[in-house]
Amino acid sequence: MNVLVLAPHTDDGEFGCGGTIARLISEGDNVFYAAFSACKESVINGFPKDILVTEVVSATSKLGIKPENLILYDFEVRTFNYHRQEILDKLIMLRQKINPDMVFLPSENDIHQDHHTIAVEGIRAFKNTSVLAYEILWNNLSFNTRAFFHLTQEHLSCKIEALKEYKSQAHRPYANEDFIRSLAKTRGVQIGSDYAEVFDVVRWVIK
Repeated sequence: MNVLVLAPHTDDGEFGCGGTIARLISEGDNVFYAAFSACKESVINGFPKDILVTEVVSATSKLGIKPENLILYDFEVRTFNYHRQEILDKLIMLRQKINPDMVFLPSENDIHQDHHTIAVEGIRAFKNTSVLAYEILWNNLSFNTRAFFHLTQEHLSCKIEALKEYKSQAHRPYANEDFIRSLAKTRGVQIGSDYAEVFDVVRWVIK
């Protein structure tokens, strides 16, 4: 199966579905990761402005994503809504190149303007593809927990190790192992599993 993860910013894909990425790769699926901004304008003092480019390369490698399956764009953070057509064009090109069987993207209910733009344009671009929206808890005022992926300790550890590569984001209140592990545990409890990640089903296509 070809799987495409759409990350508005580097690290969103890891936070939203890093454990699931690790699981899918371990099962033999081919995962592509497209990030639309390295947030150069938001990098805190003490780090190079392009640090998130270096970090996403390391993080996705930890998850098992092939280097050639990492696609990076350079849109300015918090301006995606001004570049909707250009972003849609990029998404259509990805659809034609990858022909994914499944797409992961942010929720339409995500209140971050960049996340919301990728969600809406992603749904538009991948009309004939199964689409699951991942959970970014701190940006979701509401979220429909409709689909769960069981995760093992190994999958969760892979996610945690990948996120540790984002040293420039370590100051974020959600960028710590206790929070990541507790959320996975909470979602696991909901389905009788040790750990899980949850998704809203935007579209499910059975071929």
